[in-house]
Amino acid sequence: MLLLCNVSRNQYFLVGLLVGFLYSYYMPQDLTEIVTECPEATEREHLLAEDAKYGSEFEPQLNLEQKPMTARKQVKNIVRPRYYYTELGIREKLFVGVMTTQENIDSLATAINRTSAHLVNKIKFFINADNVKANFKLKNIVGFTDTRENLRPFHVLKYIADNYLDDYDYFLLVSDTGYVNARQLRETLSHISISFDVYMGTPHGTTFDEEEPDRPSDAQYCDLHAGIVLSSSVIRKIRANLDWCVRNSVSNQHNLNIGRCVKYSSKIDSCQSSWQGINVTSYKLNSYKIYRDLHMIKHEAAFNRASVIYPITTADDFYLLHAYFSRVHLEQINAAKEQIHQEASAISNGTLSNDILEVRWPLGVPKPNPSESRHDIIPWTHLNLTHSFMYTSEINVRPLSSVDAEDMQNILNKTILEAHRSNPQLEYRGLHSAYRKFDAVRGMDYRMHLSFYDRGRREHVLKSFEVVKPIGLIEIVPSPYVTESTRIAILLPTLEHQVHDAEQFVQHYEKTCMDNQDNTFLMLIFYYRAETPSKGDEDVFLPLKNLALSLTDRHKQDGSRIAWVSIRLPPELTTPFNPNNLLSTSMYGPAPQQLLSFAAADLALRKIGLDSLVMICSAEATFRSDFLNRVRMNTIAGFQVFSPIAFRQYPCGWTKLCKECDGCDVGQSTGYFDRANYDVVAFYSRDYVDARKLLEQQLPIVRSDRDIVNLLNYTQDAIGSPLERIENVAEMFVRASGKIHVLRGIEPNLRLGRAMENFLAEVDPEGEQLQRLRCEEQPDQRDRCVRIASKKQIGDVLVQHDGADGRENEVKK
Repeated sequence: MLLLCNVSRNQYFLVGLLVGFLYSYYMPQDLTEIVTECPEATEREHLLAEDAKYGSEFEPQLNLEQKPMTARKQVKNIVRPRYYYTELGIREKLFVGVMTTQENIDSLATAINRTSAHLVNKIKFFINADNVKANFKLKNIVGFTDTRENLRPFHVLKYIADNYLDDYDYFLLVSDTGYVNARQLRETLSHISISFDVYMGTPHGTTFDEEEPDRPSDAQYCDLHAGIVLSSSVIRKIRANLDWCVRNSVSNQHNLNIGRCVKYSSKIDSCQSSWQGINVTSYKLNSYKIYRDLHMIKHEAAFNRASVIYPITTADDFYLLHAYFSRVHLEQINAAKEQIHQEASAISNGTLSNDILEVRWPLGVPKPNPSESRHDIIPWTHLNLTHSFMYTSEINVRPLSSVDAEDMQNILNKTILEAHRSNPQLEYRGLHSAYRKFDAVRGMDYRMHLSFYDRGRREHVLKSFEVVKPIGLIEIVPSPYVTESTRIAILLPTLEHQVHDAEQFVQHYEKTCMDNQDNTFLMLIFYYRAETPSKGDEDVFLPLKNLALSLTDRHKQDGSRIAWVSIRLPPELTTPFNPNNLLSTSMYGPAPQQLLSFAAADLALRKIGLDSLVMICSAEATFRSDFLNRVRMNTIAGFQVFSPIAFRQYPCGWTKLCKECDGCDVGQSTGYFDRANYDVVAFYSRDYVDARKLLEQQLPIVRSDRDIVNLLNYTQDAIGSPLERIENVAEMFVRASGKIHVLRGIEPNLRLGRAMENFLAEVDPEGEQLQRLRCEEQPDQRDRCVRIASKKQIGDVLVQHDGADGRENEVKK
């Protein structure tokens, strides 16, 4: 049995070996037969082979052979126009070209310019320039050297096409004997589509050609004396066919030459007196004289709706017509205003509420902006005829300024007149109360309660009124062009107790300006007291002088340098340093000492020159380079001076009530904008000298150290008249009443507060002396005192202190 089992197993093995040998023998060696028979399987096998070659996951392979590495077509850079209206194709409405002569420039042409130039977008006067005068008062004149009269219209058309074709929709050609009612013409053209060819005006009438008397010549063409209106598309077609127009201009009749040219270029056969239902009409004065017959012809409808009135032979007639049509225009505006007022009143008295219809009082004045938070609410200020109450959170009562008092009196007078107009029986007895609020969007709002005696009812009554002074039209003040490359001469006045502050300023100046090669120059101004030595080792300003020399030598190759000027103060100003001056917002101390800034400017400008941009700075100030660029942009020679409102930082490192950070943004917890500080001011030297000369009688000029005492005499004479007193350079420019504007604005990149920080860190770290300091300003000038923390921060400290004392008392009990 065992033998039989072994034989069976060997048989299976031999049979399998034989079958495998036969299968391999008959298998074809070329696999293309299999591919042709089953392409899907072959493709799968190929993909599997590729996967095995590059890994289990699919990895894309880029074939860059015979592929262009660069784009065949270069991409052109798109140049954007400078203005939006250029890119959008927005054009002005009307260009007026007046064909005149040299003899009529000072008479008829000047009259047209005065009556129409301010009502159209552009006006030009075209003359023959064979003998051009050089003393024409009219500046918008174009002269042609080609004096052939028949070619003058085509010179005008070529000039318009070359210079103003893409800037205006319509062009009016008229002679100097036609008065243009510009308001009527602009209103008419605004209703005509600019996508069509327009050749409009008044047909010349039936005239005959001398060479061909049997055929009318220019009767079908527009009359130049009555004005010819051409669209920009017609002007463009005329420019393309201008050579043909010049060759065929054989007549001296401008109407005929222009009409033939328009007909050939734009295929418009005749003058269009009406287009799309809109008429451009004119009125011909046959035998009328304006100065004599205006009272008769003003009742004609054709005269009132005419766009051009001709012929006018005297300049006075132009002015009479302009005065008449201006009056008609004003009456139309008043009528439309009254109609709108009646419609709005009818709507407001209806069933719908004003909130839905958005009808506000008074009409045309925007409503106040809603406040986003409680911090944005504009408060009402209570006032009477002389004082305002709760002027700020720190001032309870403050006298009204002369401007506010005058404004308040005018408001009261107009309110009393309005009360008498509505009820003649009322007799004014007095002002009960008044409130006002200023909204930058709406204007000044007043709410007044007046006491009256009603003679009809024989009793006293209280009437309430609401008065609004809306903001008028906003005027954009043109200013000269300035750049950010102007050199700034920085003047740094320094008193003897400010040496350390000035050293820190100079070190900061080196990092900000000298290392960055900013175009600046620093001049130190040392104020020596009468008995202080100014030479040798005893010189109190010796460290500053050594620092200035070393920095100048270090940056000599860059052209940066630091200089100084020494000023000896008179004995009257050589009092010892008063620590109370640290609480004054000005670096000089109380008000009389602030006049030392004039001494610094008067004596330092002699070494700088009259064409320099000067900035008087403070020793406790720090700034960034952006601030200097803003000084360059806001200080304009002969036009404007710049007085920035600096941000005064709290001594956070000493109080521990806020986070100490020099480079942080401004915030209510770190400081406040010191509006009472005028120590930093920028101006041009020539503007300063001119203003000083105007006020020399009131504020003496300091030409030497001995003249400083004259400023003290001025201060004593000005006591008792605060309106006549000048305390700083910015007020001097205001009082000079010249053409110089004074720009006053907040400047976050200008920081103050170094003097208080140094005093608390070096002299009084425990704050014992600070507790004894008192601000020496007047009660109505408390805003000139330095604050070391906000009201909220001080209030939190007081609450915590009271809570700690209460807990301590409970423990003791």
